[in-house]
Amino acid sequence: MDTEHWRHSIRNWQSRLAIAVAGFLLFETLSGLAIFLLPFSVSNQLNVIVHTVAGMIFLIPCGWYLIRHFLEYRRNNLSHIVVMGYLGTAAILVCLVSGVVLTMQAVFGSRISYGWDLVHIISTFATMVFVLFHIVPLVIRDRRQQDRVPQALPAAVGAYGKATAWFTVACAGVIAIGWLAYRPPSFQTEFPEDYSLKYGPDRPFAPSLAQTEDSGPMDSRLLSGSETCGTAGCHTQIVEEWKVSSHRWAAMDVGFQKIQSNMAQQNGPESTRYCGGCHDPISLFSGTKNLFIDDAELTSLVGYQEGIACLVCHSIREVDVQGNANYVVAAPARYMFEIEYAENPSEPARLVRDFLIRAYPRQHVSGLSKRLFKTPEYCAACHKQFIDKEINKVGWVQLQNQYDNWRQSRWNHPGDASKTIECRECHMPLTVSKDPAAGDGLDYNRTTDDGRHRSHRFLGSNQFMPTVLKLPGAEEQVALTEQWLQGKIEIPEIADKWSAGPIVALELIAPETVRPGDEVSLKVVITSNKVGHDFPTGPLDIIQAWIELVVKDDLGNDIYTSGSVDAKGFIQQGTFMLKAEPVDESGNLIDRHNLWEMVGVRFRRALFPGFSDTTEYTFFCPEVARPDARRQTPEKIAYQIAAPKGGARSLEITARLRYRKISQYLLNFMFGEESGLSAPITDLSSDSRVVAIERGTGRSRSGG
Repeated sequence: MDTEHWRHSIRNWQSRLAIAVAGFLLFETLSGLAIFLLPFSVSNQLNVIVHTVAGMIFLIPCGWYLIRHFLEYRRNNLSHIVVMGYLGTAAILVCLVSGVVLTMQAVFGSRISYGWDLVHIISTFATMVFVLFHIVPLVIRDRRQQDRVPQALPAAVGAYGKATAWFTVACAGVIAIGWLAYRPPSFQTEFPEDYSLKYGPDRPFAPSLAQTEDSGPMDSRLLSGSETCGTAGCHTQIVEEWKVSSHRWAAMDVGFQKIQSNMAQQNGPESTRYCGGCHDPISLFSGTKNLFIDDAELTSLVGYQEGIACLVCHSIREVDVQGNANYVVAAPARYMFEIEYAENPSEPARLVRDFLIRAYPRQHVSGLSKRLFKTPEYCAACHKQFIDKEINKVGWVQLQNQYDNWRQSRWNHPGDASKTIECRECHMPLTVSKDPAAGDGLDYNRTTDDGRHRSHRFLGSNQFMPTVLKLPGAEEQVALTEQWLQGKIEIPEIADKWSAGPIVALELIAPETVRPGDEVSLKVVITSNKVGHDFPTGPLDIIQAWIELVVKDDLGNDIYTSGSVDAKGFIQQGTFMLKAEPVDESGNLIDRHNLWEMVGVRFRRALFPGFSDTTEYTFFCPEVARPDARRQTPEKIAYQIAAPKGGARSLEITARLRYRKISQYLLNFMFGEESGLSAPITDLSSDSRVVAIERGTGRSRSGG
């Protein structure tokens, strides 16, 4: 090796820029491998931050060094070392570009591209291979020159290696300092000292069947903070849907709170845990369903404000179709500043939290997205209910059971997705979305880029509570709920699986003509058309679905009514109703939703999916009687029955299927008649007929 050449080599090995770039590449490679291979942790999150910051700082120096290095050696003869250098340079440039793109997406977007992420990972491995096969032979070559060149060359090579290592150690030291400085939030891991274990220490949440993974309490902050899911610009649309949904106000529901209070007064506050697993899981798991709480304190509780929060559903790991909240919940690992921001919002905390979730999404995705969520069995954990002797002191009684209704219905065809309609397809229909959660390659009829997410409005049948609670967006939610109940919301993904029209169809059967004085017989046929479970479903002791029949003549006179609602909100006696009448052990009617006393039902009427029911009505067609002089005798007066001239010519008959969520009696019991509360009524379907009244003389009757 000539003097000029080894001097040139020494200068290259001693170049501060070369050392800095080598240290940067070594740290970025090792930290990138750590992000890819090591489990989620605070230290690895800090690693993500330092990895990104170092990449942005050294972006220009590294690019400049690569360009200068290429220009300096581009005329050299090709060798395996030179070829590896070219390939390594290309891999580094790809890695740098993909890193910049990912950083911009994490800082300014709502998610990173998995395509760019894959490019970044592959280019990292390529850089590691090509640069090693470029540098290592050079190191070996120049260290072997010590007998033919001054000691300065091997010394320069050694110094280069040490400086590179120290650079990497320094960057790792920054991570270590951040790890030592960060103080994660401390959590409540013990039940309150006065916590009642009435049902045994091994069942701290009984009589609910809900459990935590370790059977211990869970700090309320681990499952709360739902609104912060929308502050990053990621799940904003989903959060807005959830905020007015029945899941969100499951605990805020004023009816639920009143009935729960009555239950606590009668059976002790720990008995309300029976309801907590489905209505108020955050309170249940944090150990607050143990004491009587006044209204002022109640509204400050996290569980009350969030009900079934985002992280409640997304933290469920196991379910059982037994019902009564038979599920196991495990708090997901949280990102740095995620909980801190939920407690005390600040812009720096939000920026760090958002960046980490976007740049390092593996834990977020794997921890919160499960195949289990797509199954009807997942819904069954809460949408199936029973009472047992722990509650009613007598024995097991089945209550609402949407899951088994569906499972045994025409909508369930195991193994044939093209015919089956599952819970989420109805109650969480696809909606146009820019949400990072849009797209799903696991659904049989969807793709990962379909630009849709499943609506988190959870449209069902409660058109009452959003307005009572004065929730923002209540009017829209109520309007959509009414459209849903009427079958007016189209769901394209399942349009070919069911018929158009109302969810429960109504058909009025009446004669074409009648004569004055005739007894008129009508039939109303109700058919469950598109409901995936019994109609109505839920607590049938408080829900009311009924037929209103109104008969008028064409002059506007009322002829016959059934099912009318009076000014105080009560339904006419004798009305055909779909309902249940539960009873206690003494046979008394359960009419205050005091299900904890229920032992059975004395009456139940509901429609199974695809089935029909019929009710019949009779009334007399209006008639006018006047003396028939031709048939009068001293012993008997005869009358001629006829439609009067200029009188009614037809009967107008209308039947409506009506629905409301809570009976007027229960509302008056809970809040008093003076409250003025009355549940809105939705007309699900209707049918009408016009029956002609035959003109001319009708029958004759005699009277004494």
